[in-house]
Amino acid sequence: MTTPSAAHDISPSELAELIQNCVRAKEKAYCPYSHFRVGATLLTDDGLYINGANVENASYSVGICAERTAYARAVADGHTKFRALAVSTDISPPASPCGMCRQFIREFGSPNFPVFMIDQDQNYHVMTLEQVGLGSSPLRKFVDLLPFSFGPDVLPPPDQMKAAQSDMGKKS
Repeated sequence: MTTPSAAHDISPSELAELIQNCVRAKEKAYCPYSHFRVGATLLTDDGLYINGANVENASYSVGICAERTAYARAVADGHTKFRALAVSTDISPPASPCGMCRQFIREFGSPNFPVFMIDQDQNYHVMTLEQVGLGSSPLRKFVDLLPFSFGPDVLPPPDQMKAAQSDMGKKS
């Protein structure tokens, strides 16, 4: 178990609430095919906890992971700024988010955004998306979830994108 609360600006009480919500969210999972329950909880910048659970479908690729369910709920409710994410499973060691979820997390989080992975005994590990500019920080010990990530900060502003698309249309 890692103790990163202070390094990630998450208080011990916030972390405990994040873990409790995440474990409860797992109970709502709809997973009749894999029987692999996953719960996720986001902590918003304004201190709200938003839960998600995995939802499977007979057409496997149509299912949605708990992490993306939590993000979709949050965004639908007007939240786009987050402090942390917790993901809970029934295995030990805990599972990390899949590649698709890692990219989804990056859309709304900085490269040093903390992802707490909770195991069956409510022990946890924490990882960040990418170790950027951490120097000798205590965060250096955390492993990257999405090295060399691609996020919205890499894209040109919308007006520049429209101008470039317009210019491309003129060249055709």
